[in-house]
Amino acid sequence: MDTDTWAWSAADPGVLALPSGRLIRGRGLRRPLDPTAPAPAYGLYLLGSRPPRPPWESRWVRWPDFRLPADHRDARAALTEAWRRAAEARVEIACAGGRGRTGTALACLAILDGVPPDEAVRYVRTHYDHRAVETPWQRRYAQRFEPAGEGRGRQPE
Repeated sequence: MDTDTWAWSAADPGVLALPSGRLIRGRGLRRPLDPTAPAPAYGLYLLGSRPPRPPWESRWVRWPDFRLPADHRDARAALTEAWRRAAEARVEIACAGGRGRTGTALACLAILDGVPPDEAVRYVRTHYDHRAVETPWQRRYAQRFEPAGEGRGRQPE
């Protein structure tokens, strides 16, 4: 597959490059979408209530602002799916502001991509947004994130 037709550009606003080369766009839904930017093929939306359905394939995880996902198992499955899709499609992860929940989710994807859990938040703050992962419990959630089927760490309750 030609990466020019399906991948984000690492220079695009909000795009996080993971160590594997996967590119994932983080975004705040409160900010208008750039009409010249390519649309995602898949979006994962982290909000307290169901968002309007976008014109691309998407999934919603109930995740209230400044908190943790309502269903940790569902969130882990959704994050794993987004990480897998990012190998072959433009994936975006978004919450209202694009920092707390989105940053936490991106840290979890970094862990899926091989970044050690104790370095994932720093990785996202360095490569995505220095204010990402806003609360201590979001930081703990990311540090304790355990990929499905793996024995590393403990999945937050």
